[in-house]
Amino acid sequence: MVQLQESPDAALRRALGDDPGRPLITQYDDRTGERVELSVATVDNWVSKTANLLQEAGVEPGAAAAVLLPAHWQTAVILLGCWRAGVAVGYSAAVGDALHPDAEPQVVFTAADRAAEAVELGGEFGGDEVWALSLAPLAAPLREVPSGTADYAVEVRGQGDRFAPYAPVDAGGPGLLGVGSLAELTTLGAERASALGLGAGGRLLVGTGDDVQPSPLDWLVAPLVVGAGVVLLRHPDPARVDRVAESERVTARYPG
Repeated sequence: MVQLQESPDAALRRALGDDPGRPLITQYDDRTGERVELSVATVDNWVSKTANLLQEAGVEPGAAAAVLLPAHWQTAVILLGCWRAGVAVGYSAAVGDALHPDAEPQVVFTAADRAAEAVELGGEFGGDEVWALSLAPLAAPLREVPSGTADYAVEVRGQGDRFAPYAPVDAGGPGLLGVGSLAELTTLGAERASALGLGAGGRLLVGTGDDVQPSPLDWLVAPLVVGAGVVLLRHPDPARVDRVAESERVTARYPG
C-alpha cells in the first residue's frame, strides 16, 4: 500500500522488507547490447553507498546536488542516494535542460560527456565535488577522468553498504526541485502510476534516447512507490520493443 507521507527512500526500504530479491530495475541498451537487472537489495546497496559518499563529502540534509544524467540505472541509485541522505536534487537529463533556479548545488553528478558543464556549474556555486560517470556496461570506471572531476564508479565502491545519517531526514524537506518535497514525490508518483495503469507487482516499460528523456517521477518514483518495477530501454530498436515487453512481462508502458 502506498503511504503518501513517506519519502521515496521509505518506499525503497519497504520494498526491501517485502521482497529483497524482486527485480526493481532492468535496463537494455540496443547500442551496446547491454542487459542488466538489479534487485531491490542491489539497488538498496548502491543507494546506501551513494548516500555515504555524500555524507563523507560533508553534504548535509537540506543541501542540494545537481544531477546531469539521462534515465539510467546509475541515475536511479544516485537520485535515491541523494534522497536517502536528505539531499535535494536539481535534475537535468540532457544538454539544454536548465536546473531549477533554486538549485545551488554543493556537489554535482554528471555524465562524462557533460563534464565541462558540470565543472563550470560546480565552480559557480562553490561545489565541493564533481563526480563523473561513464554510464558504461557493468558500471565500468572512466577510461579517462575529465579534468576537475572524480570517477563516481571508483569513489562509490569503497563506501559502506549501510547508511546511518548524522541527522534525521524530514520527508517534508526538498526532494526534486521544481517538482516537490520528498513526501510530495511519493504522492505524485502514485498519481502517475495510476494514470499509467501501473500497480503493485507490475512492470513499466520506458523507452529513452538522446532526444527522449522522461522525468524521474515517471520512470523511477512511480514504479517504486506502488511496488512495481521498471524496464528501461535505452536507444531502443523499434523492431525489438514488443519482444522485450513480452519477455519482461511488462504490464504498462510510458507514455502509455
